[in-house]
Amino acid sequence: MSYNLPAVTPRPEVAPKTAYLVASGDLRESANQAGWPTQAAMEADVTAAFAELGWSVVRANGVDPATGHGFISSQRMGLEVFRSIPPDAPLIVAEAVWQYSHHVLAGLRTHEGPILTVANFVGDRPGLVGMLGLNAGLVKMGKPYSTIWSVDFTDAWFRDGIRQWLETGRIEHDASHVTDSPALPAGPQADLGRALAAQLLRDKAIVGVFDEGCMGMYNAIIDDELLNPIGIYKERLSQSALWAEMQQVPDAEAAAVQAWLEEAGMTFRLGEDEATELTAAQLAWQHKMYIAALRIADDFGLDAVGIQYQQGLKDLSPASDLAEGLLNNVVRPPVTSRDGARVLWDGKALPHFNEADEGVAVDALVTNRLWTAMRLDPATTLHDVRWGEDFDGRFVWVFEISGSVPPSHLEGGYAGAQGWRQNPVYFPLGGSTIKGVSRPGEIVWSRVYIAGGRLHVDLGRASAVALPDAETERRWQATNPEWPIMHAVLHGISRDQFMARHRANHLSVAYAPDAATADDALVAKAALFQELGVEVHVCGDVAALA
Repeated sequence: MSYNLPAVTPRPEVAPKTAYLVASGDLRESANQAGWPTQAAMEADVTAAFAELGWSVVRANGVDPATGHGFISSQRMGLEVFRSIPPDAPLIVAEAVWQYSHHVLAGLRTHEGPILTVANFVGDRPGLVGMLGLNAGLVKMGKPYSTIWSVDFTDAWFRDGIRQWLETGRIEHDASHVTDSPALPAGPQADLGRALAAQLLRDKAIVGVFDEGCMGMYNAIIDDELLNPIGIYKERLSQSALWAEMQQVPDAEAAAVQAWLEEAGMTFRLGEDEATELTAAQLAWQHKMYIAALRIADDFGLDAVGIQYQQGLKDLSPASDLAEGLLNNVVRPPVTSRDGARVLWDGKALPHFNEADEGVAVDALVTNRLWTAMRLDPATTLHDVRWGEDFDGRFVWVFEISGSVPPSHLEGGYAGAQGWRQNPVYFPLGGSTIKGVSRPGEIVWSRVYIAGGRLHVDLGRASAVALPDAETERRWQATNPEWPIMHAVLHGISRDQFMARHRANHLSVAYAPDAATADDALVAKAALFQELGVEVHVCGDVAALA
């Protein structure tokens, strides 16, 4: 008997002093086409930097004449592109835009040569955000990599890093700001954290996920085998169920939400063109989503909820941003149970983790319980680590996210919030954001992630600061002016230390009324996570741990 044996594909050979380059892209062709000019310019700069060191850079795939770009835009395409790359070749993953990590993860997982992720450190395209998400995925799957970034790829720091990678296969970054498994001071703060951990382990909690795996964020999916031991279980829900529930919400209930927001002082930049402007019809659907999410959360007894966000629902409904931010706020439009007998989560926030990021789900749940126990505002925000620049002698980060920002985090609260339409490139059916400037104050920032098959959390302190109106507007125009913005100064962490260390495209923040309370909350949070068995890392300066 004979069989049709598969042909053996020859193993490609790498030429001397040659590195290969790939670029993971978006799933949405409109986004890929919009970002391609920036990507092409970045690749030219990176190629020139390698050429100065005597190395050639070979693009693993050419520009597709049909689409007009060279991004790897699907997982299948990624599999095909990686077949042509010598497995032991030095490999550059260059990112000037947001990217879907799963497009390239299969190829990266089995690649044998050194891997370098590179991003442009600019605001107008979220390349550094995409790179951080990819890096976190590599950390999760235990794949060694090096990483570097630059504003224009001509600085000596960038060139020295490239030289080190070519000579050794690695770039070493300064991690002196990180304290692993910190010793915590005895006192009521640590006692509170441990008591809340014991309660979570005993009573358990449920987080509802409206479809996992948003926008290729492999790093944002946490398996049950890691969640369950810390007392957290998933309720896997479908965005189709959310859409179906939205159809059952009467127009009058949606109108009541709009009236409440206007009475609270929120304003909306409305127009008539559904394709490019925010309309009253779009707002009505967003209000129905807000109501539907609360009622489904009540049906399943959820302790937190996450909506996948840009995929799936974007083709049916306006964006989820407005609903997400309202859910995270303690004071918000009242929604009754189906029988009208109860106001759902009356006087409480229902933690929402934007983009179904389960690292944020764990963080938001823990923060909500701890901040509530400390009698602090438990509202949390998930932000993209978007960009930053020096201002007045210090590095000020731009943290931005289009969804999940609660009005209590903004200057003026609801009165400081504006509703602007989402970008039509990403949201064809529109929807309002909650635009505003995060108020000055002391914050605790954090990120839960997977490394070495275990849950970890990085914790640190920062200050949200006020910048002149003109500088705020400049930063908005350099990024996304329709989104809420936070100006943040991290305590004891440089730009490059943070970029090299951070294990996500996202960062979670919660406010405290003063520095001492913020320090106390960080100690309590560290104790809570330690008691759960999560590996804790304190990043930067924390006075209470000095």
